[in-house]
Amino acid sequence: MHTTDRHIGHAAHRHGAPGKRRFLVHYAEMVVAMLVGMLVLGGAVRGALALGGVEYGMATHPELTILEMALEMSIGMVAWMRIRGHGWAGALEMAAVMIAPALVLVPFVRLGVLGADTAMLLEHVAMFPLMFLAMLRRRGEYGGQSA
Repeated sequence: MHTTDRHIGHAAHRHGAPGKRRFLVHYAEMVVAMLVGMLVLGGAVRGALALGGVEYGMATHPELTILEMALEMSIGMVAWMRIRGHGWAGALEMAAVMIAPALVLVPFVRLGVLGADTAMLLEHVAMFPLMFLAMLRRRGEYGGQSA
């Protein structure tokens, strides 16, 4: 290995760690944004419905509740991504991978093949690796490394 190659290799290593750290920080920010969206928007929806005297929740409207939660988490995440300066394409792609599990699982709940609580759990479990994969697809944007 030439001295120049070794220098480039060390520089790449030095720049790789901050990129990985930035990638992981972005992932953590997305998880927090999802939770905030779920709590804030979910609380607002539940509060408004309660004020209107509407019974709503997993017991009465499981399919809507599953879709609602995915949407609330996606809105929180997209809002935070836009605040952090990310473009619409990446933000909407991230929202799509958040909503996709709900869209796949809701028909199974509707048909009685899958319980609502199980579907909600599967929805949440699927979101995290799908979000990670979407971030890997755009790792240059999220971690400062080329794709």
